[in-house]
Amino acid sequence: MIDYAAARAVAMVVQTGSFEAAARALSVTPSAISQRVRNLEERLGAVLVLRGTPCTATEQGARLCRHMEHVGMLEKDLLEHLPGFGEPKATPVTLSIATNADSLGTWFLPAVASFARGPDYLLNISVDDEDHTADWLRRGQVIAAVTAHGKPVQGCVVKPLGALRYVATASPDYLRRHFPDGVTPEAVAIAPALTFNQKDRLQQDWVCQAFGQPIAFPTHWLPATQAFVDASLEGLGWALNPVQLVRDHLSSGRLVELVPNAPLDRALFWQVNRLAANRLTPLTTAIVQTARRALL
Repeated sequence: MIDYAAARAVAMVVQTGSFEAAARALSVTPSAISQRVRNLEERLGAVLVLRGTPCTATEQGARLCRHMEHVGMLEKDLLEHLPGFGEPKATPVTLSIATNADSLGTWFLPAVASFARGPDYLLNISVDDEDHTADWLRRGQVIAAVTAHGKPVQGCVVKPLGALRYVATASPDYLRRHFPDGVTPEAVAIAPALTFNQKDRLQQDWVCQAFGQPIAFPTHWLPATQAFVDASLEGLGWALNPVQLVRDHLSSGRLVELVPNAPLDRALFWQVNRLAANRLTPLTTAIVQTARRALL
């Protein structure tokens, strides 16, 4: 049998980041939380929580946390249909979901906000490259994710969302300094770009699409969606920016396309754990409807 008091303690430690905060949330002492977590780890023969600042879940701990999300949703359903068990809990269920930074910076928040304004759910949103958010689902770290993968992760259902359009942009001054003779492969090889992090391949993908070959180029590392736009405006480098964020700048001439009419479209999909799919239908509906208005 699962010790749900101990499992809830693990989930709350991971959610709040510390044993002390988990104790306050569950109205018990920190020593009680520590004992519950330790006893469960000893029983399972596996470390569930990596002690640190903050505390984080191991792979096994993350799967237990996702199970507790399912339990929370099941309890809410049960109490709504069988009120004799008691009043529905006032504590909302925290759902862990993942998305890419550019979706978060453009269309994603309005979609989830319409779902999370109610009293039943809180959101724990993680950010990773769209080519890697599916890994969060495979490891059991999240219950749903925006991903570039249309093939279902095992145990998940998939909804196509549309394509997020990117354009390669830079300031007019940057273009004059680095591409005086035009945007050629030789000039791209020495012109500094902007890259989100080591997982970001958008700039390389656009270069291959535009020039038919991979080209190595110098880059600044800048892990923030809006900062990409700001750095482009400042002439720090060229970058692939979501068209929603640079449309006005392109219209005003503050930014220009490196190669006119050469966008890069990245297809996106919503994947949600099959066991939670029915209960999260309102969230999926909000995600799909908002995405289809905002994306291609």
